Amino acid sequence: MEQLLGQFSLGLFILQIVLFVGLILLLKKFAWKPILDAVNEREEGIKDALLSAENAKKEMMALKSDNQKLLDEARAERDTMIKEATAIKEKMIADAKSEAQTQGAKMIEQAKATIESEKNNAVAEIKNQVSSLSLEIAEKLLKEELSNKDSQTKLVEKMLADVKLN
Repeated sequence: MEQLLGQFSLGLFILQIVLFVGLILLLKKFAWKPILDAVNEREEGIKDALLSAENAKKEMMALKSDNQKLLDEARAERDTMIKEATAIKEKMIADAKSEAQTQGAKMIEQAKATIESEKNNAVAEIKNQVSSLSLEIAEKLLKEELSNKDSQTKLVEKMLADVKLN
């Protein structure tokens, strides 16, 4: 240790202190201010970036809220359109059913009228045929009964007796 103390020089020590203080003064004058300015500038940049990020986050939340509102409005509009379309479809089906029932009723009435007409025609035809057959039968019976003179006389007397009773 003595060796170390034996080499100590006060002049060299003072010179080193002066050089160190000069270096600190030089750094303070030329380097410290630019370094602090750079650090302050970077700190301001970070603060601005954080503010910008916060503003962007708020804008994103507002946009998200607006998008949700738009989606809700679109869904409501879609639901309204679907309800309207369903109502129109149901009305069209009801109208078609009503029209079909009306047409069916008209066709049934026409069919009933046609059937009644055909029935009346058939009854009239049957009556005509029955009367024709009755006349033919009566004619044949009369021819047979009137074929001899005694039968003719009896028939005339019978008819006269029937006329007197009425």
